[in-house]
Amino acid sequence: MDCADYGSGLSGIQKDGLKVNEPILVVEDDISINRLLCETLNGAGYRTVAAFSGSEAVLLLPTEKWQCIILDLMLPGKTGEEVLEAVREHSTVPVIALSARVDKESKLSLLTGGADDYITKPFDVDELLARVAIQLRHNEPQKHGSVPALKWLDINLDPTARMVEVGNVPMHLTRREFDILALLIQHPRQVFSRVHIFESVWQDDFMSDDKTVNVHISNLRTKLNAASPHKHIKAVWGVGFRLAE
Repeated sequence: MDCADYGSGLSGIQKDGLKVNEPILVVEDDISINRLLCETLNGAGYRTVAAFSGSEAVLLLPTEKWQCIILDLMLPGKTGEEVLEAVREHSTVPVIALSARVDKESKLSLLTGGADDYITKPFDVDELLARVAIQLRHNEPQKHGSVPALKWLDINLDPTARMVEVGNVPMHLTRREFDILALLIQHPRQVFSRVHIFESVWQDDFMSDDKTVNVHISNLRTKLNAASPHKHIKAVWGVGFRLAE
């Protein structure tokens, strides 16, 4: 359902140098919350499309080149987690999850499962707009202009197309795994602390007991080790991680 009737989206509006009439998929089964999200985003100049179930969201995924997805977790039909899995099979589009669950385990599970951000209900609309703008700004370099390809041993990484090949074989990485690998390859002999990796990739403040970086590094290592004879990522005890030579 196109949300144009929920608010007057502005065409071609610029905010902080970024064109903000980007198509955003709003997946929320509560009609009043869905309407609020669409009205808020439309009022900021975005174009929104509403889905009221997980099954509807999956059907809509191939219909647009989505720039962001706002995804509730408690959905009829397919669950939010199932929708997220479907998104990550083919796309690195930013996904902001909405949930009433506030425990750290739920947040960690979502972030390692492919979500880019997490907002708990009830949410502040200004915070939501700020988080959407951040996700779109992160995506901006890959949409405009070409960034030179990066290579390390048998890894070829194309930042513009967001594609990775290991031994000339394409590899599927989640958005965060790709960003971590790109960070390491851009500075192959530098040791990155967990704090540096988290704040560079997630653009958020690091929590001292947050295991998010460890989980993503472990998943990335598993994928690389399965595709290559090289052990690409080395842990530097007490410091962090770097690429192994």
